[in-house]
Amino acid sequence: MKRLALALLALAVTTAPALADDARYCGELSELALRYLGKFSHGRNIPDMDVAVAVDQCQRGNYAVGIPHLEQKLRANGFTLPAR
Repeated sequence: MKRLALALLALAVTTAPALADDARYCGELSELALRYLGKFSHGRNIPDMDVAVAVDQCQRGNYAVGIPHLEQKLRANGFTLPAR
């Protein structure tokens, strides 16, 4: 039982920095996509539905879904992605 607890603790310690990096990267992608891939309507920049869903996934911590969608949208529109 002690070994299991230690293994889980080691796993949590090694994945925490990766999750923080994913959160930062997903936030940067979200900011770019929201700023530049929307349509102006009544003075507001409204993102397309794919961007809105991907940003929502990032905000919920589901980086594995949000990041690839945002990367694809930004690349398809000629953007260079931020460093990961």
